[in-house]
Amino acid sequence: MPKTYFTTPIYYVNDLPHIGHAYTTVVADVLARYHRLFGDEVLLLTGVDEHGQKVQQAAEKKGLDPQKYCDEIQLGWRTIWEELQIQYDIFFRTTDAFHKKAVQAALQFLWDKGDIYCKDYEGLYSVSEEIFYTEKDLVDGKTPQGNDVISIKEKNYFFKMSNYQDKIIEALNAGNFVLPEYRKNEVLGFLKKPLNDLCISRPKARLSWGIELPFDKDFVTYVWFDALLNYATGVGYQQKERSADFEKWWQSRSVVHLIGKDILTTHAVYWPAMLMALGIEIPKSIFAHGWWLAAGGEKMSKSKGNSVRPLDMKNLVGVDPLRYFLVREVTLGNDASFSPDLVVNRVNAELANNLGNLLSRATNLIDKNFSSIVPEYPENLSTETKSLLDALPKTSKEIEEQVRALAPQNALQAIVNLLNDTNKYIGDRAPWKQVKTDLSAAAETLATSLAILKFAGIYLSPVMPEKMNRLLSTIGFTGEKTIQEALNWKKSSSLKITKGDPLFPRVELIEKD
Repeated sequence: MPKTYFTTPIYYVNDLPHIGHAYTTVVADVLARYHRLFGDEVLLLTGVDEHGQKVQQAAEKKGLDPQKYCDEIQLGWRTIWEELQIQYDIFFRTTDAFHKKAVQAALQFLWDKGDIYCKDYEGLYSVSEEIFYTEKDLVDGKTPQGNDVISIKEKNYFFKMSNYQDKIIEALNAGNFVLPEYRKNEVLGFLKKPLNDLCISRPKARLSWGIELPFDKDFVTYVWFDALLNYATGVGYQQKERSADFEKWWQSRSVVHLIGKDILTTHAVYWPAMLMALGIEIPKSIFAHGWWLAAGGEKMSKSKGNSVRPLDMKNLVGVDPLRYFLVREVTLGNDASFSPDLVVNRVNAELANNLGNLLSRATNLIDKNFSSIVPEYPENLSTETKSLLDALPKTSKEIEEQVRALAPQNALQAIVNLLNDTNKYIGDRAPWKQVKTDLSAAAETLATSLAILKFAGIYLSPVMPEKMNRLLSTIGFTGEKTIQEALNWKKSSSLKITKGDPLFPRVELIEKD
Protein backbone atom coordinates (compact mmCIF):
# COMPACT_ATOMS: atom_id res chain seq x y z
CA MET A 1 0.00 0.00 0.00
CA PRO A 2 1.48 3.40 -0.96
CA LYS A 3 2.07 5.69 1.99
CA THR A 4 2.73 9.40 2.34
CA TYR A 5 3.64 11.51 5.36
CA PHE A 6 2.42 15.10 4.87
CA THR A 7 3.59 17.94 7.07
CA THR A 8 2.79 21.61 7.38
CA PRO A 9 5.23 23.96 9.07
CA ILE A 10 4.74 24.15 12.80
CA TYR A 11 3.50 27.69 13.33
CA TYR A 12 4.75 30.22 15.86
CA VAL A 13 2.42 29.99 18.81
CA ASN A 14 2.54 33.72 19.65
CA ASP A 15 -0.50 34.63 17.54
CA LEU A 16 -3.63 33.07 16.06
CA PRO A 17 -3.78 31.82 12.45
CA HIS A 18 -4.23 34.15 9.47
CA ILE A 19 -5.30 33.16 5.98
CA GLY A 20 -1.75 32.16 4.99
CA HIS A 21 -1.56 29.60 7.80
CA ALA A 22 -5.04 28.37 6.90
CA TYR A 23 -4.06 27.97 3.24
CA THR A 24 -1.04 25.76 3.95
CA THR A 25 -2.97 23.63 6.40
CA VAL A 26 -6.13 23.26 4.30
CA VAL A 27 -4.11 22.26 1.22
CA ALA A 28 -2.17 19.69 3.25
CA ASP A 29 -5.43 18.34 4.66
CA VAL A 30 -7.02 18.15 1.19
CA LEU A 31 -4.00 16.31 -0.23
CA ALA A 32 -4.01 13.88 2.70
CA ARG A 33 -7.75 13.21 2.31
CA TYR A 34 -7.37 12.59 -1.43
CA HIS A 35 -4.54 10.13 -0.86
CA ARG A 36 -6.72 8.28 1.64
CA LEU A 37 -9.50 8.18 -0.99
CA PHE A 38 -6.99 6.65 -3.43
CA GLY A 39 -6.34 3.89 -0.90
CA ASP A 40 -3.00 5.15 0.43
CA GLU A 41 -1.85 5.03 4.03
CA VAL A 42 -1.44 8.63 5.15
CA LEU A 43 -0.13 10.59 8.11
CA LEU A 44 -0.64 14.35 8.49
CA LEU A 45 1.33 16.41 11.01
CA THR A 46 0.76 20.02 11.92
CA GLY A 47 1.35 21.92 15.14
CA VAL A 48 3.00 24.84 16.87
CA ASP A 49 6.53 26.09 17.50
CA GLU A 50 6.60 27.22 21.12
CA HIS A 51 10.20 28.27 21.83
CA GLY A 52 12.20 31.38 20.98
CA GLN A 53 12.50 35.05 21.71
CA LYS A 54 9.16 36.13 20.24
CA VAL A 55 7.27 33.67 22.41
CA GLN A 56 9.21 34.70 25.51
CA GLN A 57 8.47 38.37 24.84
CA ALA A 58 4.77 37.71 24.17
CA ALA A 59 4.48 35.75 27.43
CA GLU A 60 6.23 38.54 29.37
CA LYS A 61 3.81 41.10 27.94
CA LYS A 62 0.91 39.10 29.32
CA GLY A 63 2.65 38.51 32.64
CA LEU A 64 2.63 34.74 32.13
CA ASP A 65 5.16 31.96 32.47
CA PRO A 66 6.11 30.95 28.88
CA GLN A 67 4.89 27.37 29.32
CA LYS A 68 1.53 28.52 30.71
CA TYR A 69 1.25 31.04 27.86
CA CYS A 70 1.93 28.29 25.29
CA ASP A 71 -0.50 25.88 26.95
CA GLU A 72 -3.25 28.46 26.65
CA ILE A 73 -2.64 29.84 23.18
CA GLN A 74 -2.06 26.52 21.42
CA LEU A 75 -5.70 25.72 22.19
CA GLY A 76 -6.70 28.53 19.85
CA TRP A 77 -4.85 26.88 16.97
CA ARG A 78 -6.49 23.53 17.67
CA THR A 79 -9.93 25.17 17.80
CA ILE A 80 -9.50 26.98 14.49
CA TRP A 81 -8.16 23.87 12.74
CA GLU A 82 -11.13 21.94 14.08
CA GLU A 83 -13.53 24.58 12.72
CA LEU A 84 -11.78 24.43 9.33
CA GLN A 85 -12.23 20.63 9.23
CA ILE A 86 -8.49 19.88 9.44
CA GLN A 87 -8.18 16.12 9.95
CA TYR A 88 -4.63 15.95 11.31
CA ASP A 89 -3.13 12.80 12.80
CA ILE A 90 -0.51 14.58 14.91
CA PHE A 91 -0.73 18.02 16.52
CA PHE A 92 2.87 18.69 17.41
CA ARG A 93 4.18 20.90 20.20
CA THR A 94 7.90 21.63 20.60
CA THR A 95 7.42 21.71 24.37
CA ASP A 96 6.54 17.99 24.38
CA ALA A 97 9.00 16.12 26.60
CA PHE A 98 9.86 13.49 23.97
CA HIS A 99 10.82 16.23 21.52
CA LYS A 100 13.10 18.00 23.99
CA LYS A 101 14.93 14.74 24.72
CA ALA A 102 15.27 13.93 21.01
CA VAL A 103 16.65 17.40 20.22
CA GLN A 104 19.21 17.11 23.00
CA ALA A 105 20.22 13.63 21.79
CA ALA A 106 20.70 15.01 18.26
CA LEU A 107 22.77 17.92 19.54
CA GLN A 108 24.94 15.64 21.66
CA PHE A 109 25.50 13.38 18.65
CA LEU A 110 26.64 16.32 16.51
CA TRP A 111 28.85 17.69 19.34
CA ASP A 112 30.51 14.29 19.82
CA LYS A 113 30.96 14.00 16.05
CA GLY A 114 32.70 17.37 15.88
CA ASP A 115 29.99 19.02 13.76
CA ILE A 116 29.33 21.65 16.47
CA TYR A 117 31.96 24.10 17.75
CA CYS A 118 32.06 27.22 19.93
CA LYS A 119 33.33 30.71 19.07
CA ASP A 120 32.75 34.38 19.79
CA TYR A 121 30.50 35.91 17.17
CA GLU A 122 29.46 39.39 16.17
CA GLY A 123 26.58 39.69 13.75
CA LEU A 124 23.33 41.27 12.69
CA TYR A 125 20.30 39.63 14.27
CA SER A 126 16.62 39.79 13.34
CA VAL A 127 14.49 39.40 16.45
CA SER A 128 11.28 38.87 14.44
CA GLU A 129 12.82 36.07 12.32
CA GLU A 130 15.26 34.82 15.01
CA ILE A 131 18.01 34.58 12.38
CA PHE A 132 21.54 36.03 12.11
CA TYR A 133 22.44 37.82 8.87
CA THR A 134 25.65 39.14 7.34
CA GLU A 135 25.90 42.64 5.86
CA LYS A 136 25.80 41.26 2.32
CA ASP A 137 22.49 39.49 3.04
CA LEU A 138 20.69 42.75 3.86
CA VAL A 139 18.52 44.75 1.48
CA ASP A 140 18.53 48.48 2.22
CA GLY A 141 19.68 47.74 5.75
CA LYS A 142 16.93 45.23 6.45
CA THR A 143 16.52 41.45 6.09
CA PRO A 144 15.32 40.06 2.72
CA GLN A 145 11.88 39.87 4.39
CA GLY A 146 12.01 43.60 5.22
CA ASN A 147 12.58 43.27 8.98
CA ASP A 148 14.94 45.26 11.21
CA VAL A 149 18.23 43.87 12.52
CA ILE A 150 20.34 44.69 15.58
CA SER A 151 24.05 44.18 16.12
CA ILE A 152 24.95 41.48 18.68
CA LYS A 153 28.34 40.24 19.92
CA GLU A 154 28.43 37.10 22.04
CA LYS A 155 29.78 33.58 22.46
CA ASN A 156 27.73 30.96 20.63
CA TYR A 157 27.77 27.43 19.25
CA PHE A 158 27.84 26.74 15.52
CA PHE A 159 26.84 23.80 13.34
CA LYS A 160 29.27 23.06 10.48
CA MET A 161 26.61 23.53 7.83
CA SER A 162 29.26 24.50 5.28
CA ASN A 163 30.53 20.88 5.28
CA TYR A 164 27.29 19.78 3.62
CA GLN A 165 26.95 22.39 0.87
CA ASP A 166 28.07 20.09 -1.95
CA LYS A 167 25.81 17.26 -0.75
CA ILE A 168 22.79 19.59 -0.64
CA ILE A 169 23.51 20.78 -4.19
CA GLU A 170 23.82 17.15 -5.29
CA ALA A 171 20.46 16.30 -3.70
CA LEU A 172 18.80 19.30 -5.36
CA ASN A 173 20.11 18.31 -8.78
CA ALA A 174 19.23 14.64 -8.35
CA GLY A 175 15.45 14.94 -8.47
CA ASN A 176 12.37 16.62 -7.04
CA PHE A 177 13.67 17.42 -3.59
CA VAL A 178 12.45 21.04 -3.91
CA LEU A 179 9.31 21.91 -5.86
CA PRO A 180 8.20 23.74 -7.94
CA GLU A 181 11.25 23.65 -10.24
CA TYR A 182 11.78 27.41 -10.10
CA ARG A 183 12.02 27.27 -6.32
CA LYS A 184 14.76 24.65 -6.65
CA ASN A 185 16.61 27.03 -8.95
CA GLU A 186 16.29 29.79 -6.32
CA VAL A 187 17.93 27.54 -3.72
CA LEU A 188 20.68 26.54 -6.17
CA GLY A 189 21.27 30.25 -6.79
CA PHE A 190 21.59 30.82 -3.04
CA LEU A 191 24.09 27.97 -2.82
CA LYS A 192 26.38 29.47 -5.46
CA LYS A 193 27.87 31.53 -2.62
CA PRO A 194 29.85 29.78 0.14
CA LEU A 195 27.52 28.52 2.84
CA ASN A 196 28.14 29.93 6.32
CA ASP A 197 28.06 27.76 9.40
CA LEU A 198 24.83 28.02 11.38
CA CYS A 199 24.60 29.53 14.85
CA ILE A 200 22.55 26.97 16.80
CA SER A 201 22.52 28.46 20.30
CA ARG A 202 21.36 31.47 22.27
CA PRO A 203 22.84 32.43 25.68
CA LYS A 204 20.39 32.08 28.52
CA ALA A 205 21.38 35.58 29.65
CA ARG A 206 19.51 36.86 26.58
CA LEU A 207 16.98 34.10 26.00
CA SER A 208 15.98 31.51 28.58
CA TRP A 209 12.93 30.02 26.81
CA GLY A 210 14.30 27.12 24.78
CA ILE A 211 15.74 23.62 24.93
CA GLU A 212 18.94 23.59 26.97
CA LEU A 213 22.12 22.48 25.19
CA PRO A 214 23.17 19.11 26.66
CA PHE A 215 26.86 20.13 26.62
CA ASP A 216 26.53 23.68 27.99
CA LYS A 217 23.84 24.56 30.53
CA ASP A 218 24.26 28.30 29.92
CA PHE A 219 22.77 28.09 26.44
CA VAL A 220 19.49 27.08 24.81
CA THR A 221 18.96 25.73 21.31
CA TYR A 222 18.34 28.08 18.40
CA VAL A 223 14.61 27.91 17.69
CA TRP A 224 14.99 26.86 14.04
CA PHE A 225 17.25 23.93 14.92
CA ASP A 226 14.71 22.83 17.52
CA ALA A 227 11.67 23.38 15.26
CA LEU A 228 13.01 21.71 12.12
CA LEU A 229 13.60 18.47 14.01
CA ASN A 230 9.86 18.23 14.74
CA TYR A 231 9.10 16.50 11.44
CA ALA A 232 11.37 13.61 12.43
CA THR A 233 10.75 13.53 16.18
CA GLY A 234 7.01 13.62 15.51
CA VAL A 235 7.23 10.14 13.97
CA GLY A 236 9.71 8.64 16.41
CA TYR A 237 13.24 9.92 15.76
CA GLN A 238 15.50 9.31 18.78
CA GLN A 239 12.71 7.34 20.51
CA LYS A 240 13.50 3.62 20.80
CA GLU A 241 9.90 2.69 21.55
CA ARG A 242 8.81 4.32 18.26
CA SER A 243 11.59 3.07 15.98
CA ALA A 244 9.10 1.13 13.84
CA ASP A 245 7.08 4.30 13.25
CA PHE A 246 10.22 6.19 12.26
CA GLU A 247 11.22 3.46 9.84
CA LYS A 248 7.74 3.39 8.34
CA TRP A 249 7.15 7.11 7.90
CA TRP A 250 10.61 8.59 7.54
CA GLN A 251 13.20 6.13 6.38
CA SER A 252 10.96 5.13 3.46
CA ARG A 253 11.42 8.74 2.18
CA SER A 254 7.67 9.17 1.85
CA VAL A 255 7.75 12.64 3.44
CA VAL A 256 6.20 15.66 1.69
CA HIS A 257 6.75 19.02 3.41
CA LEU A 258 4.31 21.78 2.43
CA ILE A 259 5.65 25.23 3.34
CA GLY A 260 5.40 28.90 2.43
CA LYS A 261 8.12 30.28 0.16
CA ASP A 262 9.40 32.63 2.90
CA ILE A 263 10.80 29.67 4.86
CA LEU A 264 12.26 27.84 1.86
CA THR A 265 15.93 28.44 2.73
CA THR A 266 15.59 27.07 6.24
CA HIS A 267 13.84 23.95 4.93
CA ALA A 268 15.86 23.39 1.75
CA VAL A 269 19.33 24.26 3.16
CA TYR A 270 19.45 24.17 6.98
CA TRP A 271 17.17 21.15 7.31
CA PRO A 272 18.86 18.78 4.82
CA ALA A 273 22.29 19.75 6.20
CA MET A 274 21.10 18.80 9.69
CA LEU A 275 19.67 15.50 8.43
CA MET A 276 22.81 14.63 6.51
CA ALA A 277 24.94 15.34 9.57
CA LEU A 278 22.65 13.15 11.69
CA GLY A 279 22.75 10.33 9.14
CA ILE A 280 19.04 10.56 8.34
CA GLU A 281 17.48 10.35 4.88
CA ILE A 282 16.28 13.67 3.50
CA PRO A 283 12.53 13.94 2.70
CA LYS A 284 11.00 13.03 -0.64
CA SER A 285 10.08 16.62 -1.43
CA ILE A 286 9.62 20.11 -0.08
CA PHE A 287 6.91 22.09 -1.86
CA ALA A 288 7.06 25.86 -1.38
CA HIS A 289 3.79 27.61 -2.16
CA GLY A 290 3.28 31.31 -2.77
CA TRP A 291 1.71 34.09 -0.73
CA TRP A 292 -1.79 35.47 -0.55
CA LEU A 293 -1.52 39.12 -1.52
CA ALA A 294 -3.64 41.99 -0.27
CA ALA A 295 -4.78 44.95 -2.36
CA GLY A 296 -1.77 46.55 -4.04
CA GLY A 297 0.10 43.25 -4.26
CA GLU A 298 1.54 43.30 -0.72
CA LYS A 299 2.02 40.08 1.22
CA MET A 300 -0.53 39.74 3.99
CA SER A 301 1.03 40.05 7.42
CA LYS A 302 -0.03 40.89 10.95
CA SER A 303 2.63 43.64 11.20
CA LYS A 304 1.22 45.43 8.14
CA GLY A 305 -2.33 45.16 9.43
CA ASN A 306 -3.63 43.65 6.18
CA SER A 307 -4.02 40.02 7.19
CA VAL A 308 -7.34 38.19 7.06
CA ARG A 309 -8.45 35.83 9.79
CA PRO A 310 -9.78 32.59 8.29
CA LEU A 311 -12.78 32.46 10.61
CA ASP A 312 -13.90 35.89 9.37
CA MET A 313 -14.19 34.46 5.85
CA LYS A 314 -15.72 31.27 7.22
CA ASN A 315 -18.50 33.33 8.74
CA LEU A 316 -19.13 34.97 5.35
CA VAL A 317 -19.24 31.94 3.02
CA GLY A 318 -19.03 28.87 5.26
CA VAL A 319 -16.16 26.49 6.03
CA ASP A 320 -16.38 24.21 3.00
CA PRO A 321 -16.74 26.99 0.40
CA LEU A 322 -13.71 28.71 1.96
CA ARG A 323 -11.71 25.46 1.73
CA TYR A 324 -12.82 25.12 -1.89
CA PHE A 325 -11.72 28.67 -2.72
CA LEU A 326 -8.28 28.24 -1.14
CA VAL A 327 -7.53 25.11 -3.17
CA ARG A 328 -9.26 26.16 -6.39
CA GLU A 329 -8.23 29.79 -6.78
CA VAL A 330 -4.49 29.44 -7.28
CA THR A 331 -1.94 27.14 -8.87
CA LEU A 332 -0.08 25.64 -5.94
CA GLY A 333 3.26 27.42 -5.84
CA ASN A 334 2.13 30.80 -7.19
CA ASP A 335 1.18 34.00 -5.41
CA ALA A 336 -2.48 35.00 -5.60
CA SER A 337 -4.69 37.91 -4.66
CA PHE A 338 -7.15 37.51 -1.82
CA SER A 339 -10.27 39.54 -1.20
CA PRO A 340 -13.82 38.87 -0.04
CA ASP A 341 -15.03 39.71 -3.58
CA LEU A 342 -12.87 36.98 -5.11
CA VAL A 343 -14.11 34.41 -2.58
CA VAL A 344 -17.78 35.32 -3.10
CA ASN A 345 -17.50 35.32 -6.90
CA ARG A 346 -15.84 31.90 -6.99
CA VAL A 347 -18.34 30.40 -4.55
CA ASN A 348 -21.36 31.79 -6.40
CA ALA A 349 -20.11 30.83 -9.87
CA GLU A 350 -18.89 27.29 -9.26
CA LEU A 351 -20.72 26.10 -6.18
CA ALA A 352 -24.07 27.92 -6.16
CA ASN A 353 -24.66 28.30 -9.92
CA ASN A 354 -22.95 25.12 -11.11
CA LEU A 355 -22.95 22.28 -8.58
CA GLY A 356 -25.81 23.56 -6.41
CA ASN A 357 -27.99 24.35 -9.41
CA LEU A 358 -27.40 20.89 -10.91
CA LEU A 359 -28.43 19.24 -7.64
CA SER A 360 -31.51 21.41 -7.31
CA ARG A 361 -32.75 20.94 -10.88
CA ALA A 362 -32.22 17.18 -10.93
CA THR A 363 -33.74 16.44 -7.52
CA ASN A 364 -36.74 18.73 -8.09
CA LEU A 365 -37.65 16.88 -11.29
CA ILE A 366 -37.16 13.46 -9.68
CA ASP A 367 -39.24 14.52 -6.69
CA LYS A 368 -42.13 15.73 -8.87
CA ASN A 369 -42.11 13.09 -11.61
CA PHE A 370 -40.61 9.90 -10.16
CA SER A 371 -41.90 9.89 -6.57
CA SER A 372 -38.45 10.92 -5.24
CA ILE A 373 -36.85 7.70 -6.55
CA VAL A 374 -33.98 8.02 -9.04
CA PRO A 375 -35.32 6.29 -12.17
CA GLU A 376 -33.77 3.25 -13.85
CA TYR A 377 -31.76 3.68 -17.02
CA PRO A 378 -33.48 2.56 -20.25
CA GLU A 379 -31.96 -0.44 -22.02
CA ASN A 380 -30.35 1.62 -24.78
CA LEU A 381 -28.50 4.82 -23.94
CA SER A 382 -28.17 7.82 -26.21
CA THR A 383 -24.83 8.88 -27.68
CA GLU A 384 -24.63 12.01 -25.49
CA THR A 385 -25.34 9.99 -22.33
CA LYS A 386 -22.67 7.42 -23.19
CA SER A 387 -20.21 10.23 -23.86
CA LEU A 388 -20.86 11.84 -20.48
CA LEU A 389 -20.66 8.56 -18.57
CA ASP A 390 -17.49 7.58 -20.45
CA ALA A 391 -15.90 10.75 -19.07
CA LEU A 392 -16.12 9.44 -15.49
CA PRO A 393 -13.11 7.07 -15.54
CA LYS A 394 -11.10 9.61 -17.55
CA THR A 395 -11.89 12.33 -15.03
CA SER A 396 -11.12 9.97 -12.16
CA LYS A 397 -7.70 9.21 -13.61
CA GLU A 398 -6.96 12.90 -14.19
CA ILE A 399 -7.94 13.81 -10.61
CA GLU A 400 -5.56 11.22 -9.17
CA GLU A 401 -2.71 12.19 -11.50
CA GLN A 402 -3.06 15.88 -10.64
CA VAL A 403 -3.30 15.32 -6.88
CA ARG A 404 -0.25 13.05 -6.87
CA ALA A 405 1.58 15.73 -8.86
CA LEU A 406 0.72 18.23 -6.07
CA ALA A 407 -1.64 20.14 -8.34
CA PRO A 408 -5.00 19.90 -6.52
CA GLN A 409 -6.29 23.01 -8.32
CA ASN A 410 -6.09 21.07 -11.60
CA ALA A 411 -7.99 18.16 -10.04
CA LEU A 412 -10.80 20.58 -9.12
CA GLN A 413 -10.75 22.00 -12.65
CA ALA A 414 -11.37 18.50 -14.02
CA ILE A 415 -14.42 18.17 -11.75
CA VAL A 416 -15.69 21.64 -12.73
CA ASN A 417 -15.33 20.69 -16.41
CA LEU A 418 -17.43 17.57 -15.81
CA LEU A 419 -20.12 19.57 -14.00
CA ASN A 420 -20.16 22.16 -16.80
CA ASP A 421 -20.65 19.39 -19.35
CA THR A 422 -23.44 17.90 -17.23
CA ASN A 423 -25.30 21.21 -16.95
CA LYS A 424 -25.00 21.60 -20.73
CA TYR A 425 -26.27 18.02 -21.14
CA ILE A 426 -29.32 18.83 -19.03
CA GLY A 427 -29.89 22.09 -20.88
CA ASP A 428 -29.72 20.35 -24.25
CA ARG A 429 -31.99 17.44 -23.27
CA ALA A 430 -34.42 19.58 -21.24
CA PRO A 431 -35.81 16.88 -18.91
CA TRP A 432 -38.56 19.31 -17.76
CA LYS A 433 -39.93 18.89 -21.30
CA GLN A 434 -39.02 15.20 -21.59
CA VAL A 435 -41.20 14.31 -18.57
CA LYS A 436 -44.20 15.48 -20.60
CA THR A 437 -43.34 13.76 -23.88
CA ASP A 438 -40.88 10.88 -23.25
CA LEU A 439 -40.64 9.63 -19.67
CA SER A 440 -37.95 7.07 -20.59
CA ALA A 441 -35.70 9.80 -22.00
CA ALA A 442 -36.30 11.92 -18.90
CA ALA A 443 -35.35 8.95 -16.73
CA GLU A 444 -32.08 8.56 -18.67
CA THR A 445 -31.23 12.26 -18.28
CA LEU A 446 -32.00 12.42 -14.58
CA ALA A 447 -30.33 9.10 -13.68
CA THR A 448 -27.20 10.30 -15.49
CA SER A 449 -27.31 13.63 -13.66
CA LEU A 450 -27.51 11.80 -10.33
CA ALA A 451 -24.58 9.58 -11.35
CA ILE A 452 -22.48 12.70 -11.98
CA LEU A 453 -23.61 14.20 -8.67
CA LYS A 454 -22.58 11.04 -6.83
CA PHE A 455 -19.20 11.14 -8.58
CA ALA A 456 -18.73 14.81 -7.68
CA GLY A 457 -19.90 14.23 -4.10
CA ILE A 458 -17.27 11.55 -3.57
CA TYR A 459 -14.44 13.32 -5.40
CA LEU A 460 -15.09 16.70 -3.79
CA SER A 461 -15.39 15.23 -0.28
CA PRO A 462 -11.67 15.78 0.51
CA VAL A 463 -12.21 19.49 -0.18
CA MET A 464 -15.71 19.98 1.24
CA PRO A 465 -16.37 17.09 3.64
CA GLU A 466 -19.52 18.45 5.32
CA LYS A 467 -21.20 19.79 2.18
CA MET A 468 -20.49 16.63 0.20
CA ASN A 469 -21.87 14.45 2.98
CA ARG A 470 -25.01 16.52 2.72
CA LEU A 471 -25.09 16.24 -1.08
CA LEU A 472 -24.71 12.47 -0.97
CA SER A 473 -27.38 12.23 1.72
CA THR A 474 -29.73 14.36 -0.42
CA ILE A 475 -29.39 11.98 -3.37
CA GLY A 476 -29.87 8.98 -1.09
CA PHE A 477 -26.33 7.59 -1.24
CA THR A 478 -25.34 6.11 2.12
CA GLY A 479 -22.53 3.78 1.03
CA GLU A 480 -18.81 4.13 1.63
CA LYS A 481 -17.13 6.91 -0.32
CA THR A 482 -14.80 4.98 -2.62
CA ILE A 483 -13.53 5.40 -6.16
CA GLN A 484 -15.38 2.22 -7.13
CA GLU A 485 -18.65 3.77 -5.94
CA ALA A 486 -17.89 7.02 -7.75
CA LEU A 487 -17.48 5.15 -11.04
CA ASN A 488 -20.48 2.84 -10.56
CA TRP A 489 -23.00 5.01 -12.43
CA LYS A 490 -25.59 2.25 -12.67
CA LYS A 491 -25.90 2.24 -8.89
CA SER A 492 -27.30 5.78 -8.91
CA SER A 493 -30.67 4.38 -9.99
CA SER A 494 -33.20 3.50 -7.28
CA LEU A 495 -31.69 5.92 -4.76
CA LYS A 496 -34.30 7.84 -2.78
CA ILE A 497 -33.72 11.55 -2.80
CA THR A 498 -34.55 13.86 0.09
CA LYS A 499 -35.36 17.46 -0.68
CA GLY A 500 -33.79 20.13 1.50
CA ASP A 501 -32.52 23.69 1.62
CA PRO A 502 -30.14 24.83 -1.14
CA LEU A 503 -26.72 23.25 -0.72
CA PHE A 504 -24.90 26.42 -1.69
CA PRO A 505 -27.09 29.50 -1.24
CA ARG A 506 -25.75 32.49 -3.14
CA VAL A 507 -23.59 34.76 -1.02
CA GLU A 508 -24.12 38.52 -1.06
CA LEU A 509 -21.24 40.73 -0.02
CA ILE A 510 -22.54 43.57 2.12
CA GLU A 511 -20.60 46.75 1.48
CA LYS A 512 -19.65 48.68 4.62
CA ASP A 513 -20.32 52.41 4.67
